[in-house]
Amino acid sequence: MFDFRLKVFYTVARRLNFTKAAEELLISQPAVTKHIKELESGFNLALFDRKGNKVVLSPAGEVLLKHTEDIMDIYRQIEFDLNQFNQTLKGVLHIGSSTSITQYILPPLLARFHSIHQDVKVELLSGNSEQIEQALLNKSIELGVVEGKSKRREIHYTPFLKDEIVLVCSSKNHLIKKEEIRPEELKNIPLLLREPGSGTLEVIANALKEKGIRLADLKIEMQLGSTEAIKSYLQHSDCMAFLSLHAVLKELENNELKIIEIKKMPIPRHFYFITPQGPEGGLPALLIQFLIRNHKL
Repeated sequence: MFDFRLKVFYTVARRLNFTKAAEELLISQPAVTKHIKELESGFNLALFDRKGNKVVLSPAGEVLLKHTEDIMDIYRQIEFDLNQFNQTLKGVLHIGSSTSITQYILPPLLARFHSIHQDVKVELLSGNSEQIEQALLNKSIELGVVEGKSKRREIHYTPFLKDEIVLVCSSKNHLIKKEEIRPEELKNIPLLLREPGSGTLEVIANALKEKGIRLADLKIEMQLGSTEAIKSYLQHSDCMAFLSLHAVLKELENNELKIIEIKKMPIPRHFYFITPQGPEGGLPALLIQFLIRNHKL
């Protein structure tokens, strides 16, 4: 139903690489080139420009990409709506989630979702919250799950589940002599933090700001790009780190990590679904409803 040449164009436009587009589409590179040339011949316009070894969209290609994205959104909705008459749900759903959610929350839920909706193919992109929001705005995904809520007006935020950021260290930490500290003591403790753009880091920064503490005031030993890297680092140092409670449940249970309370400074937060502003429907709405119903099971 959907013009395959437009799908080829869309894939090349996202990848900006003919070889990778061919791999994703499971066709040969000459076939990709043939489809693009047919489109260019039909419009009598070049859709891509070559700059050295790189491929970039031409001005005409930019316009076609925008319309192709709109067409694909409509096609996905048509497919979803018409499948309701057959009481079947099928299609491809591109979602993205921040790293901690990808590692600790979604996999068992997606496995349960797939067992019920086997004709729905879910493709999952992982990154920090800022990257997932950008992927949604770029239309690389139709649905995202992120840590915290930013202020992007183009995005609609729906609460998913509650979380808490806790300060943890190795159970073998030599520096800690007490189970609770005051917020100002954080300035003298070597800390590990997530990278800029992380939803976790943004929540921490806001909580500290309320206590008159800036990130620049902290004794930051290192910033790492994943929770797993931070947990591993903690096992070999006397650092502490702010991490999602969901991410350290196993280590707390095994007595590998311990929580250090911060006096009068809880750091609660929500995980949010993110979708473009406007009415929700189709497969994104289906998955949102499923996850909300099942995340406590």
